[in-house]
Amino acid sequence: MTEENRIPTVVTAGRVIAAPARTVFELIADPAQQPRWDGNDNLAEAASGQRVRAVGEVFTMTLTNGGIRDNRVVEFEEGRRIAWLPSEQGHQPPGHLWRWELDRVDEAHVRVTHTYDWSRLTDEKRLERARITTSERLLASVDRLAELAEAIGDSPPA
Repeated sequence: MTEENRIPTVVTAGRVIAAPARTVFELIADPAQQPRWDGNDNLAEAASGQRVRAVGEVFTMTLTNGGIRDNRVVEFEEGRRIAWLPSEQGHQPPGHLWRWELDRVDEAHVRVTHTYDWSRLTDEKRLERARITTSERLLASVDRLAELAEAIGDSPPA
């Protein structure tokens, strides 16, 4: 938590989604799919062919405000976990992290946990936005992801 306001710097949201873990993970690990379920309405598009497969990869995303972000993958376990550090293109990450974790419940259900960690954020101009990124905002993405994944079911994402 930040000292001045006691605002948590690590927020999470999650729920069980009625879809196979592989379907949900494909929607997360393919940046071209992310604007379809982004609950912050912040992501405009990403080029196809950037499906994440390992730590160290970088995928590029265009934001709705026209900005371009490089996203450095810092955690990856196929079908289970992915996390990245975003930054302005050509710059070092300022220290905030987005993480998705999947825990298979059974063949047709998966618990999804979404985390935003800004405990190491160093860019002062991003602090205001970080403070308003609450669990409720993360849950909006999880809920949109659930709606999309449940509609897809066992079929691969389009």
